[in-house]
Amino acid sequence: MKRQEYRKSATALEPALQVGKSGIEAVVEELKTQLKSLKLVKVKFLKAAFFEGDRHELADKLANLTGSELVEVRGNTAVFRRKG
Repeated sequence: MKRQEYRKSATALEPALQVGKSGIEAVVEELKTQLKSLKLVKVKFLKAAFFEGDRHELADKLANLTGSELVEVRGNTAVFRRKG
């Protein structure tokens, strides 16, 4: 599947996780778990999470920590896909 097809599939998804004042470390394990069973997971960044950086920095860091691929960042949401 191409990146554009993943982006198209992600529009129908609801955010499965929210990153808030606890930071991204609080959702790393849950995102890993969800990526094992789902191909795409949408994560919403609440305004309280931006003390760690902007939304693109947070999304890149979360992708690195979970070993996933960042598909897109749109608004305050990011879509991740399982590698492989």
